[in-house]
Amino acid sequence: MTITTASTKPSLIRALTAPKGFGDQTLRDPRPDAIELLGGIPDPGVLPAAELAEATARVLTRPGLPALQYSRTAGISPIREWIAAREGVPVDRIVITNGGFHGLALAIQVVLERGDLVAVDNPVFPLFLRGLELSDARTLPIPVGPDGLDLDALERELEAGARPRALYTVPDFHNPTQGTLPADERERLVALAERHDFVVFADNPYRELWYGDGPEPVDAFNHSEHVVHVNTFTKTLGPGLRLGWIVVPERFAGDVVALRSRQDSHSSTFVQAVIGELVTADETLFDRTLDRARALYRSRAETLASALADAAPGVFEATVPGGGLFLWPRIADDRIDADALAAAASAEGVEYQRGGFFPSGPGTDADRHLRLAYGHVDEERLRLAATRLGQAVARL
Repeated sequence: MTITTASTKPSLIRALTAPKGFGDQTLRDPRPDAIELLGGIPDPGVLPAAELAEATARVLTRPGLPALQYSRTAGISPIREWIAAREGVPVDRIVITNGGFHGLALAIQVVLERGDLVAVDNPVFPLFLRGLELSDARTLPIPVGPDGLDLDALERELEAGARPRALYTVPDFHNPTQGTLPADERERLVALAERHDFVVFADNPYRELWYGDGPEPVDAFNHSEHVVHVNTFTKTLGPGLRLGWIVVPERFAGDVVALRSRQDSHSSTFVQAVIGELVTADETLFDRTLDRARALYRSRAETLASALADAAPGVFEATVPGGGLFLWPRIADDRIDADALAAAASAEGVEYQRGGFFPSGPGTDADRHLRLAYGHVDEERLRLAATRLGQAVARL
């Protein structure tokens, strides 16, 4: 059992706060023509800008300008009702947040006491560990693979005596590994949470960006008193909107609203009103927007994986994910040092997140991976990025 304290990870915190930091090292300033494959940024071409402008105009013509006034802490109609219907839960279990990370912060503050043990993905979305500093939590890393969280490993830890108060995972198109937890394993995870009395923080920002026949169901998450299900419009309508939501168990709903009322009171009434108008005035618009985004991101993922194979044959093992915004290729050639490759790639004009940025504990091969973000990069530049990575390999 490997347990660490979230607030005592100096190398991680330096990496999170340094402008171009990767682990304990900082690369040179990027070239002016650098191609940045760093963040899960949606492409502006698939964001509904014109429709948002029209919805904004309609909202601002309403008598009394309610969108510019104070509103309810948990959120307003119709956006809250629309989310509740989409999630299949009563509206009083929906709390609107300022994006996904805000929802996680609320969950952390409501569920955890100082020093609690929290099981976390390994590798993990590292900003979650920064959020855990609010509670001075200890972390228990649980491996993540192609099928998401390793529940056999989790169960072994529980049987050995681990008693986490909460567990954090990204169940759909995991960041960074892109694994997805199958439906039966979601039910198994919830059953473990109920049996061992811990709360699952299911962080799901990429859920709508599936490429195949559809997403895995979330019923197991949304119908348990042991799951806080977190989502956001960041990856679908735009991160600048800063709007998300959490599906809160009934037993925590009052506490979340009370906590929120002692902080920022509520999310922007104006943004809530505009998005509510956007998704309800045309009932198919949101899904049409997502259809365009899914097709674009799938094409870019396939282009990048293919270009890597062409530019550096046998060097990278890359699988096109089932959704999301990242490729997670593995450096298959053991003679290549991952840090040296990152430095050479930067010199060639490609910036990416090293896999070594993401482990929450020992036992992964994440340091042999690259996380390549393709959401906002067109296919021509993705091919050029792959060519540059091939040139970087040739320099080593």
